Amino acid sequence: MIRLIDTHCHFDDLSFSHDRAEILGCMPAVGVSDLIIPAITQASWAGIQAWCIKRSELHAAYGLHPIYLAEHKDEHLTELASLLDTDRAQVVAVGECGLDFFLPELEVERQTELFSAQLKLAKHFDLPVIVHARRSVDAVLANIRRIGGLRGVIHSFAGSQQQADQLIANGFYLGAGGTLTYARAQRLRQVLKTVPLERLLLETDAPDQPDSQWRGQRNTPLRLPVIASALAELRDCSLAKIAQTTTTNAQVLFGIR
Repeated sequence: MIRLIDTHCHFDDLSFSHDRAEILGCMPAVGVSDLIIPAITQASWAGIQAWCIKRSELHAAYGLHPIYLAEHKDEHLTELASLLDTDRAQVVAVGECGLDFFLPELEVERQTELFSAQLKLAKHFDLPVIVHARRSVDAVLANIRRIGGLRGVIHSFAGSQQQADQLIANGFYLGAGGTLTYARAQRLRQVLKTVPLERLLLETDAPDQPDSQWRGQRNTPLRLPVIASALAELRDCSLAKIAQTTTTNAQVLFGIR
């Protein structure tokens, strides 16, 4: 049996309220052993923490997502530092944090301020970061370089080969999800085909970003084997190799046993 780790799943989302336990029960049958649940706002931290205390296969990441900029307050950074310090048993990363230059209403200066503060917290607590980088990879990379001494993953990577190489050189992994299953994603597929497998992580981003076979439906962690199989086909290697390597990558980066 293969073992897969979903390194980015918003399993606290309300869309899972009616069948969360059922999905957790089905995960072993498809080889999905663990989920990392990245927070998006301060209001989501307590719920994620509660689920991760109950279930050993769930792992918490606490952060402030750039899309929800209007909900973030300066005091949330102080609260985040306190939570990272006290919840050592559940927390495996800082995030989801980052920069989003796709939505014009999101003030870049405020995004950058919050992102930089979270990167500094990750460095202080020696934790990896889970980074959202939509239309902003170069700016994300500049912040990573400026602070230095960081490690983490660029969630749902969609950049160029050059950007991928630079991120890897700076200690980062690339998150590979349902987007790679779409034939139109030619640039992404070429990058994921050529970068070192030792720098790739698997993710669903459930309930969002369903794979091409699941288009228009709610995504779930049970779709992770489809992504793993697509990556194996793309790289012309076995599913077992994809599973073993990406799982080891996740264990190394996030400290998952």
